[in-house]
Amino acid sequence: MIIDWSNFTPWSALAGGSLIGLVAALLFLSLGRIAGISGILGSVLQGEMAEAGWRLAFLGGLLIAPAVWSVVTPGALSLSTPAVDAPGGWAILVVAGLLVGFGTRLANGCTSGHGVCGLARFSRRSLIAVLCFMGSGMATVFVSRHLIGA
Repeated sequence: MIIDWSNFTPWSALAGGSLIGLVAALLFLSLGRIAGISGILGSVLQGEMAEAGWRLAFLGGLLIAPAVWSVVTPGALSLSTPAVDAPGGWAILVVAGLLVGFGTRLANGCTSGHGVCGLARFSRRSLIAVLCFMGSGMATVFVSRHLIGA
């Protein structure tokens, strides 16, 4: 297997990871809340109006940030964003999205909540969740590439 390192950009990855950590820390220090996207989105979708302002602002920022980035850095998105190929079509994407939603409910949080915020707080539950979803991801890649040949 040949690894193509031409798209790896360590400085932008470091900057992005640092910004995610900074925002997660600021949210925790200012409001005492965890920056878990599934929990934030779930609360908004369930109509919980308490603290809806910061939750909507957080989600809006996630949606607006790529547009702001494309204005600040013209051409950056077209150079670094890989083409998305979904061979199964919309039905597979919908099923996959529902399974991800089910998984986040089952694990009481998503990758951002457990991986970024939970591990930073030394949460045993988050460590177990991260080991489970990383192991599942590795197993899926191994099966699809080496056993199925996809």
